[in-house]
Amino acid sequence: MWLSSKRPRRLNYAVNKIAAKSWNKVSNSIKSYKKLLERVEFEWKTKWLENALKFTEAKLKKYWINKQKI
Repeated sequence: MWLSSKRPRRLNYAVNKIAAKSWNKVSNSIKSYKKLLERVEFEWKTKWLENALKFTEAKLKKYWINKQKI
C-alpha cells in the first residue's frame, strides 16, 4: 500500500444522478415520503418527523418529483 493524495474513486459514486449505484432510489424516496406522511397523521408533527420530512423533500426535489402528484 502506498499513500496517495487523491480521493478514492471506487468509494465515491454520483449521488446527484437518479439511477446511480442503487437502481431504485426514486421509488424508495417516494415510499419513505408516503410513510412519513402517514406517521405525521398518526403521531402529529414531532421535531424528528419535521427533520425527516425536510430530508425527504430535498431528495424529491433533487430527483424532480412533484409532491402534489404523490
